Amino acid sequence: MQRGTGTCKPRASLKRSKILHMALMGTSDPSGEAEASQEKPFVLRALQIALVVSLYWVTSISMVFLNKYLLDSPSLRLDTPIFVTFYQCLVTVLLCKGLSSLATCCPGTVDFPALHLDLKVARSVLPLSVVFIGMITFNNLCLKYVGVAFYNVGRSLTTVFNVLLSYLLLKQTTSFYALLTCSVIIGGFWLGVDQEGAEGTLSWTGTLFGVLASLCVSLNAIYTKKVLPAVDGSIWRLTFYNNANACVLFLPLLLALGELRALLAFPQLGSAHFWAMMTLGGLFGFAIGYVTGLQIKFTSPLTHNVSGTAKACAQTVLAVLYYEEAKSFLWWTSNMMVLGGSSAYTWVRGREMKKTQEEPHPRENEKSNMEV
Repeated sequence: MQRGTGTCKPRASLKRSKILHMALMGTSDPSGEAEASQEKPFVLRALQIALVVSLYWVTSISMVFLNKYLLDSPSLRLDTPIFVTFYQCLVTVLLCKGLSSLATCCPGTVDFPALHLDLKVARSVLPLSVVFIGMITFNNLCLKYVGVAFYNVGRSLTTVFNVLLSYLLLKQTTSFYALLTCSVIIGGFWLGVDQEGAEGTLSWTGTLFGVLASLCVSLNAIYTKKVLPAVDGSIWRLTFYNNANACVLFLPLLLALGELRALLAFPQLGSAHFWAMMTLGGLFGFAIGYVTGLQIKFTSPLTHNVSGTAKACAQTVLAVLYYEEAKSFLWWTSNMMVLGGSSAYTWVRGREMKKTQEEPHPRENEKSNMEV
């Protein structure tokens, strides 16, 4: 009995590390999906997946449109993008702390880790927090200067930076077919920029912020792998420390850029509607992390990436309809190239990872030959 119990923990640890690896690399676990499908009836599982994917779509699309309203609404006229980002980080910190306290006081109510601010851990997470600040700030600045319809194309180079940084920092090579999909994404990006310029709606500032946001998203994925052990592998602890560090680091930026003075002169500073929209933006920012994990849990990392691509397509169509914009055929072609290239990259990488997992390792072959 003791021998059987002793092998249980390593297997559980191996399974957790495997899930984390798949989430970061964007691959699926066929065995896990098979086990889950056998546990529940097909109709119930299909309904759960539909509800979770719908929740992810609604949360993600609503967050983008709400942030666009807060950052660049003619009726609001609030020119404080750093403060908007700072407030959303503050809401996330308070929500994490609140849920942690609730889980401690009422066990079983919510499944949330205990959170205690440790300055040593905060310092360990600091390099990632700097990248995290760049990622969320450049995302919001990109959204401020470009339209929601062009937002996905403006930030479409994340996959390209993933490949580039994997080679430069991790010395990992990429297959020809994966590079081919990246070339499609780059072509779609430049065609989109060209068409935005032809229509007179191009913002080079917003496009630059979009490229920087893509770079920071790639760096964030790399540094997250390195920093996770400092928070015991807990994504929620990492979220708490990242946002807590961001709140502190944003304060000098608010003073240096004069956003606090602009905020004090803001006519709607005492409006309950304004603060309700700001708080709702923070809630969506917190919720997107939860629903993303939920979608991966009920489907797979590969399906999550496909869902994200389809969501981006729906978001673009909704933006064109909502803002009553007229777009050319080539503009739509650029979007399809970006979305198609991203989907193709996910598919290629998924097949490559599956093939790698199925192939026996050379050392195992040598060992088996020696035993024979």
